[in-house]
Amino acid sequence: MKSYLDHRTTVGSWLGTTDHKRIGLMFLVATAAMLLLGGAFAILLRLEHLTPGPTIMGAPAYNRVFTLHGVIMVWLFMIPSIPATFGNFLLPVMLGARDVAFPRLNLASFYIYLLGAAITLGGVVASGADTGWTFYVPYSSTTFTPVIPILIGVFILGWSTIITGINFIATTHTLRARNMGWMDIPLFVWAIYATSVIQVLATPVLGMTLLLVTMDHGFGWGFFDPAKGGDVVLFQHVFWFYSHPAVYIMILPAMGVVSEVICTFARKDPYSYVAIAASSVGIAFTGFLTWGHHMFTAGMSTLDAGIFGALSMFVAIFSAIKVFTWTGTLYRGQIQLRSPLAYVFTFLFLFVFGGMTGVAVATTSLDVHWHDTYFVVAHFHFIMVGGTLTTYLAALNYWWPKITGRLYPEKWAMVAAVLTFFGFFSTFFPQFLLGNGGMPRRYYDYAEQFQALHLISTGGSWILSAAFLVTIAYLGWSLVYGEKAGPNPWGSRSYEWFTSSPPPPHNFEETPEFRHRPYDYHERIGT
Repeated sequence: MKSYLDHRTTVGSWLGTTDHKRIGLMFLVATAAMLLLGGAFAILLRLEHLTPGPTIMGAPAYNRVFTLHGVIMVWLFMIPSIPATFGNFLLPVMLGARDVAFPRLNLASFYIYLLGAAITLGGVVASGADTGWTFYVPYSSTTFTPVIPILIGVFILGWSTIITGINFIATTHTLRARNMGWMDIPLFVWAIYATSVIQVLATPVLGMTLLLVTMDHGFGWGFFDPAKGGDVVLFQHVFWFYSHPAVYIMILPAMGVVSEVICTFARKDPYSYVAIAASSVGIAFTGFLTWGHHMFTAGMSTLDAGIFGALSMFVAIFSAIKVFTWTGTLYRGQIQLRSPLAYVFTFLFLFVFGGMTGVAVATTSLDVHWHDTYFVVAHFHFIMVGGTLTTYLAALNYWWPKITGRLYPEKWAMVAAVLTFFGFFSTFFPQFLLGNGGMPRRYYDYAEQFQALHLISTGGSWILSAAFLVTIAYLGWSLVYGEKAGPNPWGSRSYEWFTSSPPPPHNFEETPEFRHRPYDYHERIGT
């Protein structure tokens, strides 16, 4: 039986494919390349901070490098990484569908992503921007650097995000297997569904904002210029109305991966399926109401600050529901400590640690002290980068046998997982201390008293780089020498493991009819 990988092998069959699995795999290659590129910029930033004053670059180059690091990591890796790759590959399989609802539109979303990436990277080559990834005005509307190609590139990337979200919503509503109700769909699908709603509703606001900044920079229209009747704070409102929900575009898919991995390697039903599914929707909804907590220092009334702070706490409540439910699932489970679960444990540590600092910065009195310091950088990286990166690697290891049909050397995978934890923690924990000590973020130079913490942080980035190299090596080895995985090497009872690995072109040899729920570890099951 031929799989989706070998039933047609020409270059044209890949470039013109409408198979969601092949499109997901192409997204995987593209986003992984962006991760490595964004990571290379991060290494340059950490090298520069080895010493106070100039180390390897000047101040203007430093401003460009931290901007390009943020632009590439946020817009080209973190937002599309899990939804566009693993969502594309797995959502139809988990629903028992042959493909997504709009296969050609799905292929178009990939090429729109490539177009947006090409224009954005073109802006990078053309000396780059120095505005930071948030493009705050008035600097982004007045900078001498060529920021417009990057603004337009990110605008185009947004279209890819919207199309992908529409496709996933339509697929979930219309192509579920016979007898599959809403309370039967896998938790990863719930997470992708909630993410898609945010993508469709919030991304147009970002697009509008970026176009207005483009008009201000290119033509001096003055939407955000008080001298021309505009409002500079208005930019922050519309930017964060998108960008705070965008936080959940990154973290909700990660939570879906965690739910799948924990159930499989604990050999146990989720402690509360309904609580995990409902909290995903709750986070998606509440995320639209909390953008103001990014603006406590921008000028707002005490009442408004209190309301935004209180609403932000609701996100913490929904997140806590998930953490307690995952912990309850692990409790008394038949735990098999494999590399995907090791990455999930790292996620839980970073998420709980970083989440508590998020509760702190949602409190106005503390936020005023830590705003625009390295404390915020560390908080963002613990929650968003750590959350996305560790679950991206967990998903890559967990579904690698499903995607490629090959196993990898588990020993080296565990080595990479351990290096990732220590590398990430030693890189970003010192930045909490730097911020609390008064070190502003995005500063090229710093006082000598901060050098020891910067030195530890830079050393951590090298450990993290070693983890990436090990990962690339053992996954590359498995493609050539890896043992065949068989259909279900983890013994999971999630739906995607009820077809061959790798799957056939239309996912299942026969139309599936699932007669059990996706995590019934206490029952004998079959399709």
